[in-house]
Amino acid sequence: DAENPLLGETTCGTLLQKLQEIWDEVGESDEERDKMLLQIEQECLDVYKRKVEQAAKSRAELLVTLSDAKLELSTLVSALGDKSFLGVTVKASGTIKEQLAAIAPALEQLWKQKEERVQEFSDVQSQIQKICGEITGSANEQAGAPAVDESDLSLKKLNEYQVKLQELQKEKSDRLHKVLEFVGTVHDLCAVLGMDFFSTITEVHPSLDDKTCVQSKSISNDTLLRLAETVSALHEDKKQRLHKLQELATKLTDLWNLMDTPEEERRLFDHVTCNISASVDEVAVPGALALDLIEQAEVEVERLDQLKSSRMKELAFKRQVELEEIFAHAHIEIDPEAAREKIMALIDSGNVEPAELLADMDNQITKAKEEALSRKEILDRVEKWMSACEEESWLDDYNRDDNRYNASRGAHLNLKRAEKARILVNKIPGMVDTLVAKTRAWEEDRGISFKYDGIPLLAMLDEYAMLRQEREEEKRRLRDQKKFGEQQNTEQEPIFSSRSTPARPASTKKVVGPRTNGTPGRRLSLSASQNGSRSAAKEGKRDSMRLAAPT
Repeated sequence: DAENPLLGETTCGTLLQKLQEIWDEVGESDEERDKMLLQIEQECLDVYKRKVEQAAKSRAELLVTLSDAKLELSTLVSALGDKSFLGVTVKASGTIKEQLAAIAPALEQLWKQKEERVQEFSDVQSQIQKICGEITGSANEQAGAPAVDESDLSLKKLNEYQVKLQELQKEKSDRLHKVLEFVGTVHDLCAVLGMDFFSTITEVHPSLDDKTCVQSKSISNDTLLRLAETVSALHEDKKQRLHKLQELATKLTDLWNLMDTPEEERRLFDHVTCNISASVDEVAVPGALALDLIEQAEVEVERLDQLKSSRMKELAFKRQVELEEIFAHAHIEIDPEAAREKIMALIDSGNVEPAELLADMDNQITKAKEEALSRKEILDRVEKWMSACEEESWLDDYNRDDNRYNASRGAHLNLKRAEKARILVNKIPGMVDTLVAKTRAWEEDRGISFKYDGIPLLAMLDEYAMLRQEREEEKRRLRDQKKFGEQQNTEQEPIFSSRSTPARPASTKKVVGPRTNGTPGRRLSLSASQNGSRSAAKEGKRDSMRLAAPT
């Protein structure tokens, strides 16, 4: 066994040598030996072929793997937009395994980055999808996360999604702010109108309740639209209720004023009348426009209307008194007894509604005020003229007093008054001319005569002018007589005796009223001729209406 070559290193040569020895011992022929050797060579060749084929196949597989790796590396770099691994993709030196070993770490890192980038895209796109669903109102209909396009995972694309997400987040914030504003407005309007806020707001969307988290409230287009419609409807309801309440408050005030309602009873409805002139935006007190409050005001107006009907005569006569006062101040003569009898007849007949009668009398009062206003300027001038005439009458009396310069009590005051009276008397002709012009213009404009307590004012002015002219002529005649008398007295012996007040000439006897100095009076001679049929009671009534008027 020690000499056995099989126990040593086994090679092809030793094996061939061993085979020759066996053949020699067996006695194989050369032909068999050649045949056997050819068979051995063919078998060896087949083994080499198989090994070569296996090696070629393995190389082809490695090349395919390397090509796939390069392609995947290129795809990942393109998708991620990362330029840091471009140097590896173009390396062509070294064996196939060396190239694979160089690409493997880059591929692993890029795969990791791709997974992270895909997760980032998925997160951003999920948020975008969620906000879009909240805006469109289809958040509950979304199924699963959105699909990520792995062909473009670049930072630029991710930044575009992030910008879009920020815009949507801002829009969501704006919409949420707008929703909260609408909800606050609905709450305030419901408080003013006395309505249930919870039921009103949940009809729009259940998530708008105060118990719901702010971020969970609906911000969809439909919710915003319905909120806007709700606010608009509540505003319109508020406007209509305020208008109705203001009408009721106005009626209440008018009825109170008509019937002289005490202040204590009026205070019970201060919550109604306090908004009588308020605008829609100014009314913000909770319950100020509640339906029960409006119904309460309606009931009170109805009660006062019924009470007003029972007090119809009192209210009508009250207006008649007001009308008579207006005519009296305007110096317009009317027949109050006939007017009162007519009012009584209308009320007793029942043929006219109380409201219509009062409205008609209100209309008469309005027209009377307009008429009085149109006469005011002329009446003011008449007052000044009469006042000047009174001063003129006083001045005449003062000038006739021979003791006016004596140092008696109050003499200096009379002296000052006389100075002012002379200035005022000098203005009387101008006053009369202006008054005549104004009166004629008024009569031409209206086509009727301007009467002062039933007497045509122009006739009064004409009579005054004639009386004044006669008075001036009388004064001139008296002055002439005085001068003639003085001349006669200088020729006679002077008589020294106590002086007494000379008697007034007979020519100064009053023609109209108690004085004929030209001042207008209540009963001028013209009025006596025109109104001789008037009763003494009416004459006394006119005199009592102006006791201070000059005679």
